[in-house]
Amino acid sequence: MEISKIILYDEPTVPEIQIEKIKKFITDTFQIEAKVKENFFQSTDGRTSERIASTRVFDLKKQFKIHNPTQDEVRIEKDNLDTSEKDVMALYDGFELQNIISENIPIIDSALHIIFTNKLTVTFDEGDFRYHARAIIGSNPAIISTAGIIEAPAKPKQYYLDLMTCFSEDKIQEIKEKYKGSFLEYHDSRLNEVAEGYVSQAILYHLTGEEFCEKKDCRLFNAHWQKDLIYSQIKNKKFCERHQKIINRVKNYVGTEFI
Repeated sequence: MEISKIILYDEPTVPEIQIEKIKKFITDTFQIEAKVKENFFQSTDGRTSERIASTRVFDLKKQFKIHNPTQDEVRIEKDNLDTSEKDVMALYDGFELQNIISENIPIIDSALHIIFTNKLTVTFDEGDFRYHARAIIGSNPAIISTAGIIEAPAKPKQYYLDLMTCFSEDKIQEIKEKYKGSFLEYHDSRLNEVAEGYVSQAILYHLTGEEFCEKKDCRLFNAHWQKDLIYSQIKNKKFCERHQKIINRVKNYVGTEFI
């Protein structure tokens, strides 16, 4: 597989994603040309907006079934309104959403398209027959969900236990303050650094077909806990020896077949 260039689609509702910095990160790390386009969801027509709304998931224990969206749901998609940080956050089937995006983006010239979105993407796991939040949907186009980065990796176990014992808004805020910094929050200043790691995962997956890394000290590590995500993407911020060697090979094979 090869990559001639990478096209990044910005998410303006998440200012912490500094798209020009991510573009520079790609160039510096992989020596692959990167370009920036406006948010994919800002330019969708009515029919596409309706199809996006139809990918919403309401039952976490049932496989995907096309949803018949309301007019309000279609309007939310057409106006690209923020569906994260709500009392009841909207969930979207990641693979169905990916199919819609791929039908509306011309995949040519070996370009890898990476879509940033505030939509919370989920996929159905046949291992336990339920949906799970995902930070990244691989392949081309790849989707990186900023809401997924925050919601998919679990917070500390004691945090959840503490919340179960509180019955007032003041107490909830007190608990959140107690654990502040131990997990990512919405509009977290650390979000861009973490996004670089997920971009790296999208690139390496497209080039090699390998999913993630088993080593916690690698930016390709598939973190299931926020503490591991923060360690691999912010504190350690490196690739393991094996994947660094692959990245070095990528730099020498840009524009030609990699494998």
